[in-house]
Amino acid sequence: MSKVDQVEAELENFSPAELKQVRDWLDDFVEDRLEFTPDFEAAVQQSEREMAAGMQPRVRQP
Repeated sequence: MSKVDQVEAELENFSPAELKQVRDWLDDFVEDRLEFTPDFEAAVQQSEREMAAGMQPRVRQP
């Protein structure tokens, strides 16, 4: 059994509140490891211009 399979099996036993805690932690964990590239900076700046112009922001769906 792989490590991922083991984690998945454990997650099956978690309560909804515990799953939310894991999800929040994982979101932070992944975000902390993202690389701040020139493309990412350009995308942020473009989004800021769109919001300043009154365009509706894009929202990431869970």
